[in-house]
Amino acid sequence: MTNPRSAKSADNTATADTMQAIVQDGYGPVDVFRRGRIARPEIAENEVLVRVHAAGMDRGTWHMMTGRPYLMRVMGFGFRAPKNPVPGFDVAGTVAAVGSAVSRFAVGDEVYGMARGSFAEYAAAREDKLGHKPANLSFEQAAVVPISAGTALQALHDAGRAERGQKVLILGASGGVGSYAVQLAKALGAEVTGVSSTAKTDLVRSLGADHVLDYTQDDFADGTRHYDLILDIGGNPPLSRLRRALTPTGTAVIVGGEEGGRWTGGFGRSLRAPLVSLFVHQRLTMLASKERASDLERLTPLIETRQVTPSIDRTYTLDEVPDAMRHLEAGDVRGKIAITILTEEGKS
Repeated sequence: MTNPRSAKSADNTATADTMQAIVQDGYGPVDVFRRGRIARPEIAENEVLVRVHAAGMDRGTWHMMTGRPYLMRVMGFGFRAPKNPVPGFDVAGTVAAVGSAVSRFAVGDEVYGMARGSFAEYAAAREDKLGHKPANLSFEQAAVVPISAGTALQALHDAGRAERGQKVLILGASGGVGSYAVQLAKALGAEVTGVSSTAKTDLVRSLGADHVLDYTQDDFADGTRHYDLILDIGGNPPLSRLRRALTPTGTAVIVGGEEGGRWTGGFGRSLRAPLVSLFVHQRLTMLASKERASDLERLTPLIETRQVTPSIDRTYTLDEVPDAMRHLEAGDVRGKIAITILTEEGKS
């Protein structure tokens, strides 16, 4: 760790002071969240201290709150409690300090990306997990881009190997990742079919989907249509149903999964998919998404040309984070949730 007083900073005591933050001392329901005053994070030589203007909330925040599936605890996130007591990953704000090895950012730059604990007035982030904020986005809009849009990009391009003219089916098209996947697939030149609940079909249409299926009435695997690529985002259909909706040589990419046992959650199906793929002509795979600035560099031009636009359902304050999580748990979110940390008046 660098000595915070040796970092290139607008405020040499920035990392020595305290800040307001949402803190969780253990895993559990939303009641584990509390607002408290804690020390500002120190930064390493390759890190940036971000003055947080806004943060994004997604299912990853829920998993870190509950500690489920238990497999994530075994993987190193913390056995009895999260290693980082401040929740939140997506961040947008201004650079308050930079480590001695940082070369891409300077104090005062507007940035967005992934940080350690973004539900706070300040957050530390590695230089290689940040990008310059798109000029046409507010901080709230920018804060809901990094993880969800990056995951959609990786699912579509890296894992799915999508091509212009393909027929693409997106399960969970109204959610955080899905809302970006629809727009990215359209920007690529694909024919996009989105699947959502009845209450969210209008959102999926507004995102540019060519066809919209209501999963309460329509069966995507009824055999009437076949797709070159299926992105299964947060659903849990059997692999046999995904295969039924694919072309003979199509690809299905499983992105997460919110059902299953306490130990593996939806990961069990994700792990089975590549094994099934060994014995059939169709390609079934899972996405292990990565957090990287290179995805932000690919996304920014699409955002600035308005081919991709964040869809924010609601914006909450730092004090309202528990309410935001309850809204997420209820399954009613259309697109993304943003958390405002620093208001235009400079108040947290």
